[in-house]
Amino acid sequence: MTREIRSFSSEFKLQMGRLYKNGKPRKSIKQHQNTGLFNHQDNLSDEEKELIKLRKEVQHLRIENDILKQEALIMGRKK
Repeated sequence: MTREIRSFSSEFKLQMGRLYKNGKPRKSIKQHQNTGLFNHQDNLSDEEKELIKLRKEVQHLRIENDILKQEALIMGRKK
């Protein structure tokens, strides 16, 4: 059995280096190497995905809160 030698472009190698320097876990970098995917959503950890979800929810709740405050002010003026 002969082992196939893979070669990567210099751009790909630079991107891997940047990921490592930015603190991306080796497991995640290894996944990049195996799949070749660099889609941001595909490379997020479960914690990062949860954080994004929670931030969106907080933003939505703040908007709702602002709307309710404005409505309370309007209703208070009408009385």
